[in-house]
Amino acid sequence: MTEHEDSTPHVAHGEKLQKVLARLGLASRRDVESWITAGRVKVNGSVATLGQRVDSHDAISVDGRLLKREEAAESVRRVLIYNKPDGEICTRDDPEGRPTVFDRLPRPKDGRWINIGRLDINTTGLLLFTTDGELANRLMHPSYEMDREYAVRVRGEVDDEMIERLKTGVMLEDGPARFTDIQQAPGGEGFNHWYHCVVMEGRNREVRRLWESQGLVVSRLKRVRFGPVFLTSDLPMGRWREMSQSEVDILSEEVGLKPVALPEMRAKTKEKLDRMQRKVAKPIPRGDRRVRVLRSAAEAEVPASGSKRRDERDTPASRRGTPVADRPADVRRGRGKPAETSGSGDKAGRKPSPKPRGEVPVKNGRRPATGRGQGPKRSQ
Repeated sequence: MTEHEDSTPHVAHGEKLQKVLARLGLASRRDVESWITAGRVKVNGSVATLGQRVDSHDAISVDGRLLKREEAAESVRRVLIYNKPDGEICTRDDPEGRPTVFDRLPRPKDGRWINIGRLDINTTGLLLFTTDGELANRLMHPSYEMDREYAVRVRGEVDDEMIERLKTGVMLEDGPARFTDIQQAPGGEGFNHWYHCVVMEGRNREVRRLWESQGLVVSRLKRVRFGPVFLTSDLPMGRWREMSQSEVDILSEEVGLKPVALPEMRAKTKEKLDRMQRKVAKPIPRGDRRVRVLRSAAEAEVPASGSKRRDERDTPASRRGTPVADRPADVRRGRGKPAETSGSGDKAGRKPSPKPRGEVPVKNGRRPATGRGQGPKRSQ
């Protein structure tokens, strides 16, 4: 080494390509990495490599299309909460023409919606979408331990030994799996029993397969919580709402991201979104449901009568989510072609069932103890 050569180590400038594309909202970081490996991404006309760093002066193209990189677009972080009905699939385009979870969502001005995790076609409940690929990647990555809570109705006899095996761990086709917590919920008839269970991963059909490993059949499955985000009765099935600035900040902090200010929304744009909400909410896919009024985020923090506020309980995460994970209403489904409904909500031409299936009520206004770093708590 000569006296004119610098002995300091070379420092790579710029940011990793997959992080830049994920932040633009093109896809999650995991998906972008697969694009780079497949040779679909080019930087300055050359095929990109995994881990390559880029800066604001580099030209990036995906599938031959040059990307417009604006600093404002790279910092947009919006999050939607969607109450998924059954019959919808978590994909953008379906060869069979089935409805998808993206059909009802508004089109973002910058980027596109990325679903945070998936639910199978027969599973309902909470589904999150974001325009920030880095946020989506961290929320889905196992290292950040985002627990998922489900309300599940199983058919068959459940004993204490089964519960213990499911909590200790069983071997599935793709490796060992377990519930970190299981709590029985009131409701159900005969061989049907409701439980709330928690998993730490998002593996394909994991909840169903765990119960099936014990010889039981899952007849209803609904996700009611994802990390600090709860699904409440304020959001009817088939509708979505956008998270407020404070809610997005809490979610970002959970995975170690700095807060990003939401883009300002003009009054005309807000009215357009409100009209779209009303339009997509008209075809309710399962039975008749009572009319509900969407409340603001502040009002959603008010718990039902007789239940404590979440911040009044002995929990370290008192500021997160809403007071309780709502149990799903059990709606009787007719066989064959759905019957038309009258204005009163009764099925036309059919007598109401003398013995309707019951809902799964909230037990003492509490959800099972599922805080990370704490052992399961049994209800008294």
